[in-house]
Order: sequence, then C-alpha cells, then structure tokens
Amino acid sequence: MKSFIKLIVTVNLAVFISACQQVAPTKVNPVSPVLYATLYQQRAAEYKALCYQAYNFAAMQLDSKLASKPGKPLAVVVDIDETVLDNSPYQAQAILDNFGYPVKWADWVNAAKAETVPAALGFLQYAGSKGVEVFYITNRKEIFRAVTLKNLTDKGFPYADDTHLLMRTESNDKESRRQLVSANFDIACLVGDNLGDFSDIFDTADANARTDSTENHRSDFGHTWIMLPNPSYGSWVNALPGFQQQMTADSLNEQLKEGLIGF
Repeated sequence: MKSFIKLIVTVNLAVFISACQQVAPTKVNPVSPVLYATLYQQRAAEYKALCYQAYNFAAMQLDSKLASKPGKPLAVVVDIDETVLDNSPYQAQAILDNFGYPVKWADWVNAAKAETVPAALGFLQYAGSKGVEVFYITNRKEIFRAVTLKNLTDKGFPYADDTHLLMRTESNDKESRRQLVSANFDIACLVGDNLGDFSDIFDTADANARTDSTENHRSDFGHTWIMLPNPSYGSWVNALPGFQQQMTADSLNEQLKEGLIGF
C-alpha cells in the first residue's frame, strides 16, 4: 500500500513539474535592434506602399502649385538618404558583420551604388519635366559630394549638379540651406524621412517637444511636408529613453526596452 501511495505521489509530482514547464515563459533571444526595421525596408510590400503613397501626395501637391501659377519659380526640396536613395544594404551588412555606424559608411557611400527609394525617381523626373527645379539637401559630408552626384546621376535623377546639391557643412541643421532655396524659389513641397527635413523646430532630442510640434503642424503633412518611412535610424532614435550610441546590440536592446509602453 505504501509503495502504491508513493507511486501516486511520484506520478502527480511529475505531472505537476511537467505542467509548470509547459506554462513557463519562453525567453526571447536578443537580436539587433534594427534587424526587423531593415527587413521591413527591404522585404515588406507595406514599405513600398508607404513610399508610393508619399510620392503620390507629393505629385498632387506639385500639380496644385503649378495650377496656382506662383510668382517665383517652383522648386521641390528633397533629402537624399532613405528619401531618394536606399541605404538598407549598409544597414543589412552592419547586422551581418556586427558593426555600427560610422564603420564602413564611407565604403558604402563611395561605392555609389545605392538603389532608388520606390517612386522617388519617377516623381522627381516628373517635376523636372514640368520645369520645376529639384534641390537635394542632405547631411552627408562635403567629402562625399562627388560620389553622391555620381550615384544620383547614374540613377537618372534630374538636377544632380553642384548647384542643386546642398551638403552639410558645420551643422546638421538644414534651415539655412532651405532658406537659400526659398529666397529665389517657391518651394512646392519638402520630402524627407526625418522631421528635421521640414523645419528646425524638430531639431531637438526632447521626444515630447517633437510630438507636440508634430501635432501643431498636422495640416502640413501630406501637403507641403511629405513624410517617408525610416524605421532604422534618425532623430527619433536619439530621442528614445535608454538610447546610447556605441553600445553592443544586446546592451542596446535592453536599454531600448525603457522606451516601451505596455498595458
């Protein structure tokens, strides 16, 4: 009898342990913080759809401006990286080889082989066909001017010349360069992947201030301000709680969790 009771207790204990093991949470293995973002940019049809949507809005805004017959010549202002040129292969290689920006960035830019962001080339060629000048305001450094022009020219972008390429000099702030364009042109629209591509009011690491400014200018988006998706990098990352540059992927992964909002 004692042996039978002992057997029952042993079986019940084994069942209990097995049940506990089945409901125990599975630990998620840490991955590079930009892995899913890079795959989204390279593989998701939704990413392409957002780009098509953005440039459709840009074309509508341009047509509206053309119909209004402005006093000054019309221009379109665009950012370059993740707005007209796709740098996701650099992000992908950084993940595969476990390095981070700025490691090998110069190698990538100097190769001058970035593909076009979906719909960007068609829109800018359309603008050029209407006599609308295109200005490229980028925060790429001046040392990359020649290879940037080569990449743009090779892909067929209009107005890819020194006059229309305004690169970073001393500051990331693009406001002074936008003012240079607006002094002689009526800017039909600005296209970018970072809020700083539209106004210097967004040039802050204060996440709440950026959100408030976005709310205050909600009517500009889809009209004069055309926003493209960039889930991999940008000022939004710098504003995240816990974000620190030059950290290992695992450490950064843990720190970025501070920015999550659960239920």
